[in-house]
Amino acid sequence: MKQVIWELKEHRQIAKNTYLMRLSGDTSSLVNPGQFVEVSLPGFYLRRPFSVCDYDEFGATLIYKVLGQGTKAMTRYEKGMKLDVLCGLGNGFDLSKSGQKPLLVGGGAGVPPLYRLCKELTNMGRQATVVLGFNTKEEVFFEQEFLALGAEVIVCTMDGSKGVKGLVTDACAFENHSYFYACGPLPMLKALCSLAKIPGEVSLEERMGCGFGACMGCAVMTKTGPQRVCKEGPVFHKEALVW
Repeated sequence: MKQVIWELKEHRQIAKNTYLMRLSGDTSSLVNPGQFVEVSLPGFYLRRPFSVCDYDEFGATLIYKVLGQGTKAMTRYEKGMKLDVLCGLGNGFDLSKSGQKPLLVGGGAGVPPLYRLCKELTNMGRQATVVLGFNTKEEVFFEQEFLALGAEVIVCTMDGSKGVKGLVTDACAFENHSYFYACGPLPMLKALCSLAKIPGEVSLEERMGCGFGACMGCAVMTKTGPQRVCKEGPVFHKEALVW
């Protein structure tokens, strides 16, 4: 973990209630896809956690959905603003277990960390399939970006306005894949782990206080006892979790 100052270089809406931020600054503590950052928001007491969509030596890309007063305030942030960031938090996805045909499943705000994961798997020569789940077509984002990486992309919407109608589980052919990675709402992750006969890992979304393991506010139950999503997670192997 490292406390850094990032400068906002680009900020735009990419889907309904969903925004993309490109920031410049020190990213040396980001080493694995699936890690997250905690951003200090002026006027708010607690930092807000955001998964990292992508990064290089010059900066990082964050994608967030407006869910409360903090993220609503973020929509007004302008280019040139400096943000206080705790960078390189949590663990990440284990790429070594992917096999040749990994399946990546993202639901809504759980989509962003899968982009960096897909990029690295593609660079390793893996044939990734990405399933993206949203409520409506107005909420869909990053379909074209995943396609540009060379992945097979399947979009699902609850109302059927785009792609497959229904849940991501309706589009996951687990038997055709070697391993799965998933990030999204807890009911989605629980369903995936219940249905999948292949090994995999999931990135949990949880409310956090400190973001680095001190407060125990984000603990979840695993087969070895309580584990902190911010410290031992956010990525857990599916077999480790007690639902």
